[in-house]
Amino acid sequence: MAHIHLPDGTFLLQWVIVWWALALALLAVALIASRRQIITVQRLSVAGLLTAASFAIFQVELPFAGGVHMNFTPLIGILAGPALGSLIVFIVNILSATIGHGGWGLIGANTLVNASEVISAYYLFTFATRRFELFTRGAVAAFGGLLVGNVLSVLIIMISGIQGSTLRGTELFMYLLQIPILNLFIAAIEAIVTGFVVEYLGKVRKDLIGG
Repeated sequence: MAHIHLPDGTFLLQWVIVWWALALALLAVALIASRRQIITVQRLSVAGLLTAASFAIFQVELPFAGGVHMNFTPLIGILAGPALGSLIVFIVNILSATIGHGGWGLIGANTLVNASEVISAYYLFTFATRRFELFTRGAVAAFGGLLVGNVLSVLIIMISGIQGSTLRGTELFMYLLQIPILNLFIAAIEAIVTGFVVEYLGKVRKDLIGG
């Protein structure tokens, strides 16, 4: 998954404000959309479980290239939908910031990144891959969502710049390019796991799929 693991002070204050403002705007849209939906007790329970599971999985570091992790944001989109899913990743990012996974100022940027994974995975699963079997739909949606999140995270860092770094322009881009390349190896694993989870749920609780 994509996540900007940088401390407070890495971005200029103006960019911290910009990403927070965009994230709050997105969350406002998500809240309005959620209010227009019928949110059952079951959906709220699923949202709570997804929040807890995502945060817990986020803390499990895989011993690969210095340490990477997953958090199944695409699965959140598939099961909770884009509106509730965006709210879930916002909460997960707040909880993550409390234990040092990125600074408090970067919650806005990270919420945008993770919400992009949730939203793109939901629409890929719901529309673009409808003709495929559940495993393929889940896997493709997960990988596609994680690809979008990785691209957005690089763009945010490129636009914001890194205070104290001498890297600029092409040099910074080439350095940052290593991050999505590494993350996409893990994304492939997460996509396979997501595919199996979706396939299993399709057999035992199909009502949970589709947000």
